[in-house]
Amino acid sequence: MEKYGQYRDKGSGIAPFFPISPPASTPLLLPWHIFLFCIRIPLLTVAWLIWLFIIQWFPAGGILRKANQWCLLGIPGVWWIDLQVDGVRRGSLAQTPRGRLPYPGTIIASSYTSPLDVLYLAAIFDPIFTQSFRNSRHVQPISQETALANCFNIENPLERGKEHKTTDLATLVKQNPGRVIVVFPETTTSNGRGIMKLSPSLLSAAKDTKIFAVSLRYTPADVVTPIPGWLEVFRFIWRLNSRQTHCIRVRIGQPMTIAKLPASSGVSGESSPAASPAGKSNARSRTKEARRSSNFESNFFDTLQAETTQKVAGDRESVGSETTDEEGEAMSAVEKRVLDAVADDLARLGRVKRVSLGVEEKAKFVDAWAKGTKSRK
Repeated sequence: MEKYGQYRDKGSGIAPFFPISPPASTPLLLPWHIFLFCIRIPLLTVAWLIWLFIIQWFPAGGILRKANQWCLLGIPGVWWIDLQVDGVRRGSLAQTPRGRLPYPGTIIASSYTSPLDVLYLAAIFDPIFTQSFRNSRHVQPISQETALANCFNIENPLERGKEHKTTDLATLVKQNPGRVIVVFPETTTSNGRGIMKLSPSLLSAAKDTKIFAVSLRYTPADVVTPIPGWLEVFRFIWRLNSRQTHCIRVRIGQPMTIAKLPASSGVSGESSPAASPAGKSNARSRTKEARRSSNFESNFFDTLQAETTQKVAGDRESVGSETTDEEGEAMSAVEKRVLDAVADDLARLGRVKRVSLGVEEKAKFVDAWAKGTKSRK
């Protein structure tokens, strides 16, 4: 893997594009894995065909739609869901106020690692999925099938040749007040070991629309799909259906809006505490204390914006500067801090770090990986 070292984050050494190897297993269990796979595939195929030809045409939010999605999750053994809402004690989720969970008219900014992201969000919220693009504030509403295909960067055969129009999130929310909107701001899948650079698509939301950061992680962790292609589709299907069980760890952050960011993000005002020398010094001291008290990496992100201007987010410009996206719109310092707040939330909830890599670096890595695979053959 040393020859792919250039595709690691320079600040942390994290490699978000590498596939994760499956956990060690004895060859004696191979017949059992094959048996599970052969039993589940026919059932999964029937459930999927029922969705394609019948259930997906039912009204959104119906119990049959969600029941079908739970079948698609339950048949491969995704039975254990570890759900926790930011600021809500364990065991008291039933008493959680409505505004603490995503509801119709809000936006979910989700981590992006696996097709299971799409299936789980569909089973819980029955949302409208969107595709984000690098340096673009517009999103493309897509079907669930296309969202699954995008996890492997392949074209959905069911929508081949179909033209998709782009729009902004404010318009999409206004046109669909009864639906939750899901955005994958990283624009491409990773292996879940870091949060990549975010697309500015979230900035097209209305200033008063609530945005929920949602982190999804899996055990075993090899059901992620950072490598594109049809071969990875079959590998994913095998890994998903040949195991007894899978666990999803779901963390939902506190809602935020562009007009008013949560105080804990440290970016709600015109200036951020981490942007000043005194703020940086205090943040570093708090981080050192947190590291001495615990070995968990999550403490780094639980500290209030501890060193958020460090290398984990790449070489950012000064707070007073402006950048321009591909559509020619200037991104102000406040808007950049909005994206930083969402990325920090995703990193804290997932107990990972932010990296300075994005879609461009992944495209180069995929090319290098494909060449390396051919040379090994």
